[in-house]
Amino acid sequence: MDRRSVLRGAVAGALLGGPFLGFVNRAAAAPAVTYPLGPVPDLRDNVVRLWLPEGFHYRSFHDTESRVVLDDNTVLPGRHDGMGAFNARGTNVMLVRNHEVNGPGTAFGDVSKAYDAKAMGGTTSVEVTRYGEVVRSHTSLNGTQMNCSGGQMPWGSWVSCEETINGPDVGPDFTGVSNVPLTRPHGFIFDVPAHGVSTGEPITAAGRFAHESVAYDAKGGWLYLTEDDFAFPSGFYRYKPQQDPMETGGLDNEGRLQMLRVKGLPNAHLEAEQAAGTTYQVDWVDIEDPAPTFPYTPGQTAPTPNDAAITYVASQGWAQGAAFFSRLEGAAIDRGVVYFTSTQGGGPAETGPDTVSGYGNGTGQIWAYDTREQVLRVQYQSPGPDVLDFPDNVTTSNRGTLVVCEDGTNNNYMRGLTRHGQLFDIALNRLVSSAGVPRFNDEFAGSTFSPDGHTLFVNIQASRGMTFAIWGPWGKIGV
Repeated sequence: MDRRSVLRGAVAGALLGGPFLGFVNRAAAAPAVTYPLGPVPDLRDNVVRLWLPEGFHYRSFHDTESRVVLDDNTVLPGRHDGMGAFNARGTNVMLVRNHEVNGPGTAFGDVSKAYDAKAMGGTTSVEVTRYGEVVRSHTSLNGTQMNCSGGQMPWGSWVSCEETINGPDVGPDFTGVSNVPLTRPHGFIFDVPAHGVSTGEPITAAGRFAHESVAYDAKGGWLYLTEDDFAFPSGFYRYKPQQDPMETGGLDNEGRLQMLRVKGLPNAHLEAEQAAGTTYQVDWVDIEDPAPTFPYTPGQTAPTPNDAAITYVASQGWAQGAAFFSRLEGAAIDRGVVYFTSTQGGGPAETGPDTVSGYGNGTGQIWAYDTREQVLRVQYQSPGPDVLDFPDNVTTSNRGTLVVCEDGTNNNYMRGLTRHGQLFDIALNRLVSSAGVPRFNDEFAGSTFSPDGHTLFVNIQASRGMTFAIWGPWGKIGV
């Protein structure tokens, strides 16, 4: 999400350490091999929108700077965000894509099928070739709100996350806009089948909070969830459905929600600068009331303020010593390790909520949680915005390289982080509007590889959003 401003404080140095099915300290590794980026014309219309390494090509599609109508007559919303990629016909790919639209208004798509007819977020699904040529498209979830990221599930679904707790039972959110027009509570996750349409029913047992992303560990049966609470500490959660979704084909609503705690260190300030090689033994605390509703009178502003509602679930964990993180965003799992980003982590410890600059004084951390050993580790910490500026969505390549999308205030990159701790550039945003205005600070989001690894799909998260298909010699650059 692009709600941020200039940060305070100094920023810590790069971290890592030791074998952890992951990376090693960049400072101790061999110097990173760099692959210079240069302007590459978009095969859609020969306009340069990205800088890429030599030998790479791309095509953009579903650019909402102009009106786009899907096959089901949906007018495509903007704010393209988290996204999953699934096998389709032949070598085609089915993308399920979030749209992080906030505020009350008429739902896109068929309003009669919307979870909330007055919420404007959701997901669209589009079949494309591996070269970004659109085959067909439709609405797959509507009537939700602030669908930020989510996660691709091995049973063939995209789990879409609402990064909000808006609803008719909550007062105005950070924008100051009234929630009175909304008809249902928000702040949940939704299961969206890759080749169909969601039932539109939330998995409420997985919590009502500012959900960002999810990653599923099929061996342990837990769904790991990140929280991006801008002004307050964020939590790292896990949800275990009662039935195995690998057998049932979807998440049930009867499971248990827990929040991470560091053993022997209650309310650990993990948003703060970390010592190199830091690892933490962790356990988990139960959340007894994961899906609260608050009293309200229809047609009137609810008495429960947004700040109270958005911290209600996390407060239950904090009371039991759960850890404090800064704005947890993208998550991906590889060989039993969940990698997740902390957008503003890595600076001086916070002393309380920060409604202006956001909770966290750094420019980003990348964490890793070993699901087998129950050990948490700092995998990387940005030494400053010129190296890594507000890491957000992440994905992993077939070679195990982590692809990190930036959500900074200036030149936004996609960067690669190798298993040797080397950080390098993959793509640079060089968008310019049709009116000639630079859009270099529009964030990358939703990075995901086609199942065969040929194509990296990624979005531009902006009111005038678009999706890119990028291909080239990935092995040559270590992705």
